[in-house]
Amino acid sequence: MDIRYSCNQRDFKRYTTQEIRDEFLITDLYRPDEVVSVYSHVDRMVTFGCMPVFETVSIDKGLDVWANFGNHYVLERRELGIFNLGGSGKITVDGKEYNLGYKDCLYVTQGSKEVLFASDDVQHPAKYYMVSAPAHCTYETKLITIEEAAKRTLGAVETCNKRVINQFIHPAVLKTCQLTMGMTALETGSNWNTMPCHTHERRMEIYTYFEIPENQVVFHMMGEAEETRHIVMKNFDAVISPSWSIHSGVGTSNYTFIWAMGGENQEFDDMDNIASVDLK
Repeated sequence: MDIRYSCNQRDFKRYTTQEIRDEFLITDLYRPDEVVSVYSHVDRMVTFGCMPVFETVSIDKGLDVWANFGNHYVLERRELGIFNLGGSGKITVDGKEYNLGYKDCLYVTQGSKEVLFASDDVQHPAKYYMVSAPAHCTYETKLITIEEAAKRTLGAVETCNKRVINQFIHPAVLKTCQLTMGMTALETGSNWNTMPCHTHERRMEIYTYFEIPENQVVFHMMGEAEETRHIVMKNFDAVISPSWSIHSGVGTSNYTFIWAMGGENQEFDDMDNIASVDLK
């Protein structure tokens, strides 16, 4: 497990490009028949990636669960959100099987002991992108397909940010302890996300970018409003965003990204908006 410790905004201002990438960027999440995990001390969020090809893979494969989590199994005190970003596959949670197509999502409640991942086709394996947050009670493990996600259309062609926000693990869809996740798809000709930007002091966020065309990239903006930095993101990369940081992006083409939040509350209006002209 890769462990990332918290960084404060004062030290961040002195970071080199490589130090910023080492601290916040997550790459290479999908290795055949492995579980890749990155533990962030920012709100103790964990990012997982799993691409089962020839095996059925357990979420704890390669982990020392007691050493990494201080618990007997991964989700003893955690909840988990899973998106399938590859071919169709199956996830089995404590003996119950769920079928996930492309862009479908599974919420797995706290207390689930066994989570197994499989693909339907070795030539087109599933790619399971996952984020886990600490949790204190049990709700309902639930499959939410892309068709069932709550949808909001925002932005405009004139501001290069026409997009559809798909809410999956969200108070409008189901109850969770603190984890919220959704997927935002930018339309052709649009390339800005989360702009005008904001921060939310009581919540951190993790983005993963995908459907970035070959030879294209996304510039993920972060840092405090008065002293911003950027990370160049490639297809399937993820990035950790502390509560003090903006988290906007602009691509050399349109793209899709998944956002995940954890922290103090689930109040989406609890944010500090920043005018674009005030950015530096």
